[in-house]
Amino acid sequence: LKLSSLRLPLKNARGLSLRLSGDEMAVRKLTVAMALALSASHASASVANFAVSNSLAAFMGMNPIRKVVTLLQQMQEQIEAEGKKEKELYDKFMCYCKTGGGDLSASISASDTKVPALQSEIEASEGKFTNAKADLKQAQVDRSAAEAAMAEATALREKEAATYSASKADYDANIGAITKAVAALEKGASGSFLQTQTAQVLRNLASDGKVDLLDADRQDLVAFLEQGSDYAPQSGVITGILKQLGDEMSKDLADITAAEGGGVENYEALIAAKKKEVATLQAQIEEEMRRVGELGMEVAQMNNDQEDTKASLTEDKQFQMELETSCKTKSGEWEAIKGTRAEELVALAETIKALNDDDALDLFKKALPSASSSFLQVQVNKAAMQTRALTIIRKAKQAAHGAASPALDLIALALKGKKIGFEKVIAMVDEMVENLKKEQVDDDSKKEYCGTQLDQAEDKKKAVEQAISDSEAAIDEATGAMAQLVEEIKALEAGIKALDKSVAQATELRKEENAEYKELMASNSQAKDVLGWAKNRLNKFYNPKLYAAPPKRELNEDAFVQYHRGAPPPAPETFGPYTKKSSETGGVIAMIDLLIRDLEKEMTEADVMEKDSQKDYETLMEESSDKRAADAKAITEKASMKASAEERLEVEGQGKAESTKELMGTAKYIQNLHAECDWLLQYFETRKEARASEIESLGDAKAVLKGADYSFMQRGASSSGFLARRA
Repeated sequence: LKLSSLRLPLKNARGLSLRLSGDEMAVRKLTVAMALALSASHASASVANFAVSNSLAAFMGMNPIRKVVTLLQQMQEQIEAEGKKEKELYDKFMCYCKTGGGDLSASISASDTKVPALQSEIEASEGKFTNAKADLKQAQVDRSAAEAAMAEATALREKEAATYSASKADYDANIGAITKAVAALEKGASGSFLQTQTAQVLRNLASDGKVDLLDADRQDLVAFLEQGSDYAPQSGVITGILKQLGDEMSKDLADITAAEGGGVENYEALIAAKKKEVATLQAQIEEEMRRVGELGMEVAQMNNDQEDTKASLTEDKQFQMELETSCKTKSGEWEAIKGTRAEELVALAETIKALNDDDALDLFKKALPSASSSFLQVQVNKAAMQTRALTIIRKAKQAAHGAASPALDLIALALKGKKIGFEKVIAMVDEMVENLKKEQVDDDSKKEYCGTQLDQAEDKKKAVEQAISDSEAAIDEATGAMAQLVEEIKALEAGIKALDKSVAQATELRKEENAEYKELMASNSQAKDVLGWAKNRLNKFYNPKLYAAPPKRELNEDAFVQYHRGAPPPAPETFGPYTKKSSETGGVIAMIDLLIRDLEKEMTEADVMEKDSQKDYETLMEESSDKRAADAKAITEKASMKASAEERLEVEGQGKAESTKELMGTAKYIQNLHAECDWLLQYFETRKEARASEIESLGDAKAVLKGADYSFMQRGASSSGFLARRA
């Protein structure tokens, strides 16, 4: 830039004079430089916005200085509009600072009050909770004590009842024996009575030291029972003793019966009271458990509420600090923005005022050329624009690597033709861009859909496969359990059959043993009686002092079977006195005594063996019955378990079938998804890049058709000009 001379005096607000001297080109460049320098902070964005917003034709017809002033005025209006908008935003933000700060302060104050209040409530509830747990524990202890007392009382009552039953049985037996004895004595049948089992009961009673009898009475009674054949009923001594003994036993029986009745009443009263106490304690326990649960839940909820309140309080305080800092920062920033904007508006206003001055306008009219040769005149040949746009479209087709693009072909065909104007071509470009964007949105949605559906389908497939695996494991487990249960049931049933068979065999054996025992006892008793009679008969002849005459009695159910023979007829006369063979009979009698002792020993052993066998048999029957009941119960339980296993097997089988069907459907769905989505997912980025490149090319072509590439640039002028188009 060469200036021969330059003076630019600036005056105050009352006026402004501008004098320029130099060549025409220097003045033109200086004018543009002033406009660009004054709008350096905002010019680039504003010029771009204004260039798009104004009609190119109207803008090209203006005076160059008027164009600059118009641009500056539009910049001024936009800055003021932005200032108003930012002022509204600032006012809203400061209102938020005030109201939000007040709300935060109120929330913080409420939280500060709530936290200690919650702590007090938590402590009170925890105290109630502790008391409720203590009451619950005490009620449980009291209930256990009451149940233990009932169990102890029941055991004691059972023991007392057993004692009473045994005593009553003894008393009944003794009193019955005494009654029969008195009746027999009064009838004069003492001899037959002494051979009965009842007499044996009296012997045991007389020899029992627990019976309260005078020694003399006891001796008389024992003597009578041992050798009572000479007893005279008229004396009534034994009868009186027995009656007195029977009365005393009846009285004792009445006493223990009354005591037993009182014990039963006391036990029932105690059990009723304890049951009532247990019921009351049970109700108290249930109530305390409910209270413990409610109080525990209440304490947990209050603890959670307290923690949430503390966390909210911390967050509110932190947010309040950040809000205060942010509000202060925004206030400072706003003041700086207002100052900068004011300075910018002053610069624009002064520039506009300088360029709009009458002297300046007159000067520009003389110095600057007409609008037709203005430096902003854009001379663009329509054919050149058409050729450039067509070149861009062809490059876009080449960038597509031979992919078919009917839309680009249609636009290229329209550009080649002469009947369709640029407006329709631009509309076609806009429509194609919209279609491309829509296709990209569809591809994005399709990609997201494919990814989501494939992930969901794979997850579902894994879940169904796991369900099938679980079902197979459950089926195997149920099958194994059923097989095991079937074997166990068979074993139990076989055990029951074997047990029944062994019980039947044991019963048959017991019957045979009992029959043998009875036969042995009967035969031995008869043999013993016969031997006794034989011994007595020999004693009658050889040892009369040892002879015991058999009592005269009528045979009845209590009498022993007696074997005897009538008195022999008197011996015929012999040739001399008969000499008794006393020495020989002594050996015979001794042998008879030995045989009797052997028989008694055998009977005693047989009796002991019979009792032991019977006891063993009863134990076996009891144990067999218990085992059979337990095995039958086990069979029932295992049959129920087997039914449950079968039901579970059926359910798992159905579940596996349904899961298998679902898996097949899922696999088919995944296959269809791959067929639908694999190509898109494989070429998605390529298609996206190609589409973006195509949209960019269409945008360039549209810009060419609108003349955007030639704004503020001289077309057809010298390439060395100030605003010459740069390659």
